[in-house]
Amino acid sequence: MFSQVRRMSSTKNFKIALVQMSVGKEKNANLENAVKFIRQAADNGASLVVLPECFNCPYGTKYFREYSEPIGTGITSKTLSNIAKEKKIFLVGGSIPEIDNDKVYNAATVWNPAGELVAKHRKVHLFDISIPGGITFKESEVLSPGNSFSIFNNGICNIGLGICYDMRFPELAQIYRKKGCDMLIYPGAFNMTTGPLHWELLLRSRANDNQVFVAACSPAQDKTSDYIAWGHSTVVDPWANIMATTEFEETIVYADIDMNTLNKVRDQIPTGKQKRYDLYDVSSKL
Repeated sequence: MFSQVRRMSSTKNFKIALVQMSVGKEKNANLENAVKFIRQAADNGASLVVLPECFNCPYGTKYFREYSEPIGTGITSKTLSNIAKEKKIFLVGGSIPEIDNDKVYNAATVWNPAGELVAKHRKVHLFDISIPGGITFKESEVLSPGNSFSIFNNGICNIGLGICYDMRFPELAQIYRKKGCDMLIYPGAFNMTTGPLHWELLLRSRANDNQVFVAACSPAQDKTSDYIAWGHSTVVDPWANIMATTEFEETIVYADIDMNTLNKVRDQIPTGKQKRYDLYDVSSKL
């Protein structure tokens, strides 16, 4: 799903909040917890709030189909729509298992201040890995991949969406930049094997390569879970500086996004204008 609108404000900055929340096996309890944190983030001045990957259910192939629901009409969608409208914010609803014609997707939704669904991103790259002595996981046992780019505008800038493993593929980020994005958001849940090595590295790389802001929101760590998340929800600026981050605990990470920073970076190191398109290009069929 692709949703891109004109800039609606002369304001060049906004506050983003990443909700690093605990996720358990009770869907309703997870939704109540999310709403609590969303209210807190909005009350603290955030106009864009982000939830983590699989925020309404445990992350695991044995849970995806059981917890799946349709986007738009399911209880999770209704909850997100209502709280976005109540607090008059843009809300990136992390991701949830979406059921559609018996297929299950890992899908992120975006809701505007009127409570309307303005974008949906189905995870494009499925997390199928096998690291001896580390972790083996195969999302494709249950999930189907998405096949589209997903962009929305919060009235200040265009924002591209990915989910977790999507951040490992620089081509996706490059195409978002070519489509006019100034920020990339990745709800994610890296694990204790890949998280310490690659989480910050990938976020800073995507920011630096494309001269965009990058935000990634993880669940809080639960050592009793089948899948232990790395946490460390983080916001990175176009210089690849860490603007805000945390460790494992349940918390909210805030950052003030200033478009003037982005413009300075692109003016001082104009890599976007120096691409050798006569030699190489990254293109999309969409």
